[in-house]
Amino acid sequence: MSSSNTSADLSASVNNVSNIILRYIPIFIYGFGLVGNCLNVLVLGQRNLRSTPSAIFFLFSSIAGCIVIVSGLTSRMMSGYSVDLTLTVGWICKIRNVILYSARTLVLLMIVLATIDRWLLSSVNVHFRHMSNMKNVQRSIFIAFIYTCVINAPIIFCYQANLTDTIRGCYGSTYSCRLTTDLIYAFASTLLPLFLMTVFGLLTVKNVRQIRRRVQAIDGTTTSQDNRIASPNLTEQQRLRKRDRSLLRMLSVQVSFLILLTCPHAVQKVYSSFAASPPPQSLEYAIQTLIFNFFTLFTFTASGMPFYIYTLTGGIIFRDALFDLIKSGILTRFCR
Repeated sequence: MSSSNTSADLSASVNNVSNIILRYIPIFIYGFGLVGNCLNVLVLGQRNLRSTPSAIFFLFSSIAGCIVIVSGLTSRMMSGYSVDLTLTVGWICKIRNVILYSARTLVLLMIVLATIDRWLLSSVNVHFRHMSNMKNVQRSIFIAFIYTCVINAPIIFCYQANLTDTIRGCYGSTYSCRLTTDLIYAFASTLLPLFLMTVFGLLTVKNVRQIRRRVQAIDGTTTSQDNRIASPNLTEQQRLRKRDRSLLRMLSVQVSFLILLTCPHAVQKVYSSFAASPPPQSLEYAIQTLIFNFFTLFTFTASGMPFYIYTLTGGIIFRDALFDLIKSGILTRFCR
């Protein structure tokens, strides 16, 4: 009896910690994430950046990030006060999760496309560099939307509200549904995009090193007269190189944070799909719920931090665009 009471007290304490986390931490993430993504949309939507394919992908990723935060964190904050309608109303449960998981998928896919674009632009192959254009940007975004709709369609048929024996009240109604949706999220929506980001990121680094070696070889054989002839175009070339380096640095840091903050949630989803579900009132269930809430908030943090990454790592290119936005008065009107 004493052991049972101790376990019940510990379970209640862990559940209280989970409720406190859901009440207060999402408010902070909601604030800095929504403001940051909206500022990203305004900055990246300026004409001088809008003509760059990578900036377009960053722009769409920020829009999707806003949707992730609004659709996901709103219900998370409400669940801390036990008033989350997604847990009790079936159609809200379905719509909320379709929008949330689709937006999460798009956030990662847009960064994958930006990574591929950086790889193309850094290639020594002229044909590959020419593939980085606005027409291919439109095509790739359309394909990303189709892919997102297809892999997240099972949520509409599988998710139900008012469930009692699962880690969430709004979840897959059967074991096969939970297994299908969790594995799709873990592999098709998260791990595959992260894998592609890593692969094309490493290929980009390889291309950059090849270009540096070629430039050093050319500089060693270029005469001073040739340098004087090329000088009118030198400033423009340096400006473009600086912009490309800034975008590559922004991309590299963001990919690193995405891997750190989204992988745990994907792994936890796979684990919960195969592991036996403990009794709802048990200490093990309370601990699993606490871990689930932590990892879920990590993914929301990943969607809310791009603006701060771009500001700190984007060099003068992104910061100049931000200052231009402030000077134009658009940011002042937006804040009002």
